[in-house]
Amino acid sequence: MPKIIEHFGLVFYFYANEHEPIHVHVSYNEFESFFEDGILTDIQTRNVRGIEPLPVKQLKDTRKVVEEYTLIIVEKWIDFFVLNKKTNGNKITKRI
Repeated sequence: MPKIIEHFGLVFYFYANEHEPIHVHVSYNEFESFFEDGILTDIQTRNVRGIEPLPVKQLKDTRKVVEEYTLIIVEKWIDFFVLNKKTNGNKITKRI
């Protein structure tokens, strides 16, 4: 499960056996949601079955990070799932 971004307690990652469309899972403590679209241009939030969704504040913060880092998320997806490259996580230490 490659971790791709950390931002103030939010952890963005892919599961190793993912499927298209391109999407990213985000967890915060025991909560998890995922964000998807063909290329993350019209971002859709979805809940993960059996897990409580992210709280409202974290959903807003996550949307900002996904919007700001869309190209990095897509690049890391391609690296990991298409090119079979190892991906390194980015730690974001400034508020967006």
